[in-house]
Amino acid sequence: MGRQERARDAAWARLASRFPRRQRALRRRVASAGRAARGREAARSEVIRAFWVLRAFALRAGELIGCGGDVFFLRIEEVLAVLGGSREPLVAVADRRRAYQACVALGPYPTLIRGRFDPLRWAARADRRFDVFDESTRLAPVSGSVRGFAGAAGVVEGVVRVLGSVAEGDALRAGEVLVTTVTNVGWTPLFPRVAAVVTDVGAPLSHAAIVARELGIPAVVGCGNATARLRSGDRVRVDGAAGTVEVLVPVGG
Repeated sequence: MGRQERARDAAWARLASRFPRRQRALRRRVASAGRAARGREAARSEVIRAFWVLRAFALRAGELIGCGGDVFFLRIEEVLAVLGGSREPLVAVADRRRAYQACVALGPYPTLIRGRFDPLRWAARADRRFDVFDESTRLAPVSGSVRGFAGAAGVVEGVVRVLGSVAEGDALRAGEVLVTTVTNVGWTPLFPRVAAVVTDVGAPLSHAAIVARELGIPAVVGCGNATARLRSGDRVRVDGAAGTVEVLVPVGG
């Protein structure tokens, strides 16, 4: 039996001794949540399978019409039109590519946007958050430490590595603190090499929190602005139970 399994069984034993009448109901609720989480992941896997087929179609279409990856700047009806012999839709590709590159340069946008959103003004704000943008709400003043939800318990110190996508995973060194916007199943292979995980988006049942608990590493999730506040090279203390990330030595400091 592994360390996490022993800790789980000990927690259930303490609950049963203190609240014998409640632990059965809680076990049922935990089991139900587990089934729902497994169903959610199964559904996500099937969505990825479907998109993989669509991506293969698009790449093959790009080969046939001679535009390669530029095919992803076309709508599906435009792809079909070009496959049918029209070159007119390809005229818009250059402008769309420039617009895309300008937007990508701003970094990841908030997961939830409410109201009128100007990406240029938002990107210039020091207090911007990556989880939620609400035009009608004033953001709280920036505090000294980065705060979020308790994802996985434990306290650890380490050097920050901010990653914008899993494709940048080669830059991650063993023992570093992974800081990113949000994780999904594609990030899982990176987790065993990190000392802790910190995300802008998420909650105690998010992918980052669940995998971190399974591996026994601290995690703070749903910080909102971790990728804006922390920089690669910062030395930090991550307290997973308290949901805080404290900068001990800033990069270059």
